[in-house]
Amino acid sequence: MTFQLALAILFLALASGTLCYGFWQHHRSRMLIRRLNSYHIATNSAVQKRRMDIYEVRNRAKILEDTVSGGARAVEKVHRVISNTTFSLVDHFSKDDQFRQGAQKARKTHDEASKQVYRAVRTTNKAIHILADTLFITKAEKRALLRKAPPTEAPKNDH
Repeated sequence: MTFQLALAILFLALASGTLCYGFWQHHRSRMLIRRLNSYHIATNSAVQKRRMDIYEVRNRAKILEDTVSGGARAVEKVHRVISNTTFSLVDHFSKDDQFRQGAQKARKTHDEASKQVYRAVRTTNKAIHILADTLFITKAEKRALLRKAPPTEAPKNDH
């Protein structure tokens, strides 16, 4: 009887020890999973930051191109209004037909020249944007992709 009682107590102690060891392993595993998840989040955050940096560079370049293009269109419209007004006044108030014909020739020459100038501004703006995209944005993308993740510690495996 005492032998059976001692054996039962031994098995109970062994079972409780195994149970405690199991709980300790569970707690340790949860801690390691938390560390692993936080490392995973930090790594994903660094990757997302690099992506956002690339988008920011691209968006700034696009905004710059749109600003120059919109500014050139606005200046072209104001220029056209001023030249139309001036040539219309000359045409309307001129009493000399020869002077009026000279003004009309000058108007045609002026309009063609200004169209070519503004077309050149738009073409140059697009070319500069393509060049900037090739030189700077592509380099910025490469730098962002090659940049190392922030120094976060990888989870250590404690045994």
